[in-house]
Amino acid sequence: MLEYSRWKYLTILIVVLISAFYALPNVFPQDPSVQISANRGAKVDDALKQQVTQALTKAGLKSKTIEVQGENLLVRTADDDTQNKVADALRDTLGNRYTVAMNRASTVPAWFAKVGAKPMALGLDLQGGVHFLMEVDKKAAVDKRFEAYLSDIRGTLREEGIPYESVERDGDKALEIILAKTSDLAEAQTLVQKGLAAAAADTGAATAGRAFSFESSGNTIRVAVSDEMIRQMTLNAIEQNLGTLRNRINSLGVAEPVIQRQGADRVLVQLPGVQDTAAAKRILGATATLEYRGVYEGNPIDARETGNVPPGARLYESRRLGPDGKPVPVLLNKRIIVSGADMVDARSTVDNDGLPAVSVTLNTAGGQRMLQFTTENVGKPMAVVFIERIPQVRIVDGKEVRTSLLREEVISVATIQGVFSKQFQTTGLERKEADELSKLLKAGALAAPMDFVEERTVGPSLGKENVERGLKAVAFSFLFALAFFLIYYRMFGVVTCVALLLNLLMVFALMSLFGATMSLPGLAGIALTVGMSVDANVLINERIREELRAGLPPQAAIAAGYDRASGTILDANITAFLAGLAMFAFGTGPLKGFGVTTMLGIATSAYTAVSVSRGIATLIYGRRRKLQSIAI
Repeated sequence: MLEYSRWKYLTILIVVLISAFYALPNVFPQDPSVQISANRGAKVDDALKQQVTQALTKAGLKSKTIEVQGENLLVRTADDDTQNKVADALRDTLGNRYTVAMNRASTVPAWFAKVGAKPMALGLDLQGGVHFLMEVDKKAAVDKRFEAYLSDIRGTLREEGIPYESVERDGDKALEIILAKTSDLAEAQTLVQKGLAAAAADTGAATAGRAFSFESSGNTIRVAVSDEMIRQMTLNAIEQNLGTLRNRINSLGVAEPVIQRQGADRVLVQLPGVQDTAAAKRILGATATLEYRGVYEGNPIDARETGNVPPGARLYESRRLGPDGKPVPVLLNKRIIVSGADMVDARSTVDNDGLPAVSVTLNTAGGQRMLQFTTENVGKPMAVVFIERIPQVRIVDGKEVRTSLLREEVISVATIQGVFSKQFQTTGLERKEADELSKLLKAGALAAPMDFVEERTVGPSLGKENVERGLKAVAFSFLFALAFFLIYYRMFGVVTCVALLLNLLMVFALMSLFGATMSLPGLAGIALTVGMSVDANVLINERIREELRAGLPPQAAIAAGYDRASGTILDANITAFLAGLAMFAFGTGPLKGFGVTTMLGIATSAYTAVSVSRGIATLIYGRRRKLQSIAI
């Protein structure tokens, strides 16, 4: 009457072994470390390793190891205090050519990762992480929006066949359009008003009348932009940047990040457990994007030497060097065909020659502009401009001053061989640039550059204390349950406690396998599931007692107790699982973490209470033919 199939025992054994294997990486500690990444033009090589070794020796600091890992140099230290001192010493030595960031380096053997075994991701409250405070460059946001207005006006006038002498910005808050013919004034003003009305609606302004005011005289139209419209431009830039930062952080795979607005122009970003903080900083702060422009017919060398650039053109430098060793100058049209804001997808790939490239997909409006341009300019050259804003730190009067360097260069000039629109490839990039650029374009362009005004690593001492307290809470909840069951249910208390221990093992293994994040609310969820597992075992044990009081033999009572309690346990656990699912689906931050551990804990506790504990009880009592009583 008390039987358990061999395949069920085999299943339990396999589950326990797999759980132990995937939970094992959590036993390995992390080394405090300092990661060094090269900025543009610098290299991570043996020379850098030697320079770092000499700098640490000079500062009287010791490291556990100094090793090159991929494109980074990793310096492992013995403790957190040494980590901070090493980071400060290397920042002073290496300067702006390298990015020095503090990390936690894994000590898990590499072969674990080959089968998907890795430690649990810990939240910011448990293991620390990086904290960035970023400030939006409001002036750049307004400048970018004005440039878009000017480009749209030029395109509209050109499409309608209205000649103009110039379309430029007039001061900080106005646009000036000078037409070639006075007779076109009324038609041009109507077109400009219509275009800016649409721009005002997109920006969120109520009406174009309150956003813009128009003055016309002779062949000149002057458009003044209201203060309210400029304020709205800044707000929209911040909101767009928030969305873009979220997309970029998603591409990094960071678990439970914190991204929130602070004040009028600042954004707080906290990334728990980031292993490559240098890469995070590059992805977050980078404004790298592409612009596609037509090539202006003129002599770029003369324009560079004389400084006389035609009104409708801009002078750029090419990535390619000329015979004199200087970058080759290129004259491009001021009008932008499409930019990063028009791109909906970008993938790193290779071209027909096996060279790195970025496959670009445009939105509908960008595709139409590209189609129109390529249709009208087959056989003519088109250039791709790579634009990057590089954060820099300078020491002025003993104080740290954060600035940025805008780098604009032509990476490719190619002849348009045929007509294309929404999908095409961009070449002329290095592999690393292609990979990073595809991520940035896919995540979306920043509406305005952002500068890092504060950067710090959240101290691991706080996380260590929280981990110890959280684990202590879970341990005491387990010990209290153990004491209660051993006293009240005796041998079946031992069975229950073994099931509880396996339950915890399975939860840790599943969280490690699925990449779930463990936080303080997560630890609370685990403690809750221990209690729910206790409830399930109480139901089983009390049901067995009832069957014994009803006069059933011990083995029959055990079988009946498990059979009749299982349905109730499953019903109760399904209800609690749905509550955890709701918290995971609709909650954020701590609530989501609590929901994840609750769901996993409920699933494992139901299995261990109904199946594992029954298997153990069958092993103990199933083969005893003359069993008269049981310790319950």
